[in-house]
Amino acid sequence: MANDDNTREAVLSAARAAFHSRGYARTTMKGVAMAAGVAPSVLRKYYDSKEQMFAAAMRLPFDPTRSVPELIGPGLEGMGERLVRGTFEIFDDDQARQQIVELFQAGATAGQAAQSLREFFEEAIVDRVASVAGIPDARMRAALISSHLIGLAATRFVVRLEPLASTSEDQIVAIYAPMIQDLLDPTKPVPGR
Repeated sequence: MANDDNTREAVLSAARAAFHSRGYARTTMKGVAMAAGVAPSVLRKYYDSKEQMFAAAMRLPFDPTRSVPELIGPGLEGMGERLVRGTFEIFDDDQARQQIVELFQAGATAGQAAQSLREFFEEAIVDRVASVAGIPDARMRAALISSHLIGLAATRFVVRLEPLASTSEDQIVAIYAPMIQDLLDPTKPVPGR
């Protein structure tokens, strides 16, 4: 069992390093396996997808392969609020928040770290939500939603800009959810498009 734990930790350590330095899009499971000194089949014993590996490496309190269907299941109505509250859930977990804050505070690689988080949110969550919902201009809408949610998280939890940092979650949801919901509404065109 200890060897299994050591292997898993080696994989997660290699994954964190890769996501910090290369970003989410350019990190591959094969590359992580090589950096961890294990065969790709060993890595796949622990993680079925890059999304699962990212969530584990960053200690996110959810598995995107299960969370996205749960998010989409109830339909478009209320999805803006579910996305904003889901962002708060990620940062409510101390370990996940610390990992993500470290991504943002990575010094010279802060741009890459932020890009890694953005790519994960876009590919694993927002793109899937937008494409499954059949929304026109899905890619643009996904980018705008990601921008809102990552900006909110960075401002509240990393920069800790007041009064946003101390405003209640419900108040912030009341402000952000309608903006996100408008971007998910297929009857409302994206302004300027």
